Amino acid sequence: MPVTEVVKDHAALTLTLTSEWDAPVSQVWQVWSDPRKLERWWGPPSFPATVTEHDLRPGGKVAYYMTGPEGDQYHGWWSVLAVEEASRLEVEDGFADRDGNPDTSMPTMYFTATFTELAGGRTRMVVETRFPSREAMEQLETMGMEEGMTTAMAQIDGILAQVGA
Repeated sequence: MPVTEVVKDHAALTLTLTSEWDAPVSQVWQVWSDPRKLERWWGPPSFPATVTEHDLRPGGKVAYYMTGPEGDQYHGWWSVLAVEEASRLEVEDGFADRDGNPDTSMPTMYFTATFTELAGGRTRMVVETRFPSREAMEQLETMGMEEGMTTAMAQIDGILAQVGA
């Protein structure tokens, strides 16, 4: 499985997933920068994503929804804070209502994805999520965030394996 390490740090309020890929950094970056590739993995296999807005530059917004097995939809958004192409992405991540408005009853998180070139044309990707409080972290853990992210990232291999995908 691509995820090689998961570290939950309740004192620092972080959840960090480290993964390694048999692909160059530029190709791994595309699973974030190309909205059609992003929607192929951003969500567990039984909750595929549909990206409705994708402006991956500082000040930009990404909007999406995931559709569950029963047809129920879960909306979310990113506010893009920083982008260093093929190196680093930082966003505020939150839940939304059906109209794409932030759901203020749910916590927002911040995540940073960093990409490092390894020997042999491989890439290490580290995604660190920072929570605003212990309660928010526990709420999202209870909702299955760790398992959801791990199974979602497992789908990236299939995307990377398709030349020109």
